Amino acid sequence: MINVSKIKKGIVLDHIEAGKAKVIYTALKLDQVKDPVVIMQSIPSTAMGKKDLIKIETDFELDYTVLGLIAPRTTVNFVEGGERVKKVRLELPKEVEGVMQCKNPRCISNIEKVKDHKFTLANAETEEYRCEYCDSLTKYNE
Repeated sequence: MINVSKIKKGIVLDHIEAGKAKVIYTALKLDQVKDPVVIMQSIPSTAMGKKDLIKIETDFELDYTVLGLIAPRTTVNFVEGGERVKKVRLELPKEVEGVMQCKNPRCISNIEKVKDHKFTLANAETEEYRCEYCDSLTKYNE
């Protein structure tokens, strides 16, 4: 088993659905972080079976909207002095602005440039959002 040491200061993204760590890494642009970033995949978990984990050893401004869309059940742990000081459990955002694109090819947002296109959570179980212009249901990255 590989042993990864505790971080002294930074953020730990835990309880990521197995296989989604790389998607989060790309979406949050963690490749641009100059400090250590560790991705662990397929870690055994009693609650989830298998999970992914990301350790970011620096202060980093997280985009909670994107993170909530990709992995809504992720736990965000803030670490200082080697100890967790704050824990945030993510969920699907109720409203999303400027992040998604409507899948309906006839939607006005796909024909004209629309600034700050909004979507509202329509169904949390299927993770579908309703377009503010055409009412089509869309999932993130669909």
